Amino acid sequence: MEFPLISVLLICGLFFLVALLYSSVGHGGASGYLAVMSLFAMTPKEMASTALILNILVAGISLIAYIRAGHFSFRLSLPFLILSIPLAFIGGMSHVSTTIYVVLLTIALVAAAVRLIVQFEQLSGLKNYSAPAPIAAVPVGGAIGFISGVVGVGGGIFLSPLMLLLRWADPKKTAATSAFFIVANSCAGIAGRISQGNFSATTSLPFLIAAVVGGLLGARWGATRFSNLTLRRLLGLALMIAAVKLLLSVF
Repeated sequence: MEFPLISVLLICGLFFLVALLYSSVGHGGASGYLAVMSLFAMTPKEMASTALILNILVAGISLIAYIRAGHFSFRLSLPFLILSIPLAFIGGMSHVSTTIYVVLLTIALVAAAVRLIVQFEQLSGLKNYSAPAPIAAVPVGGAIGFISGVVGVGGGIFLSPLMLLLRWADPKKTAATSAFFIVANSCAGIAGRISQGNFSATTSLPFLIAAVVGGLLGARWGATRFSNLTLRRLLGLALMIAAVKLLLSVF
């Protein structure tokens, strides 16, 4: 899909901001990219495919930053992936109507907005963290993986608030686990889409560069300190508005 220059510049600026803020908390930013793309009349197939590619790039950058900072635990992350990867693949294979897709995307946008606006880090307390038993982590990961594959997100927006509220990990380990979860599920979602001929991404180089630069800055920032709460809340508000706009477009 071709865009006029002013649209390209606007999308690049918004992608940069989304990547910057999301990567600071270990997320890839798919829900943010989807919100941006929904404003420019892209098809659901194109939106989901593009968001997954950007997700892998930005969440991958975040994951490297958190690993280098010593916050990643493979033992904590693995149970969430056992079912999430195959179910994200199945979700990516699924063909859903535009109305269902919009409803699911709206849920994802609202979840992302809540994650940005509410300081789950404070609600979770500062100690007494305990990793979940596999009997809890495996089905949670599977459910999130399937929804993520259908919508075209990595699932971190659902996983990280849950981990913090249930005190399964501290904020830094949660961010690292989310980044790993997002990369794995996004890869599975893309594979599922390709297998069904449901993959069509906008791979404009300026969009990729904007997201990568934002991801690099945000990941470095987030691995050493908390993100700016005011900017996070503004982005959260923007996602809420985008969610309402999407619902009004089909109902």
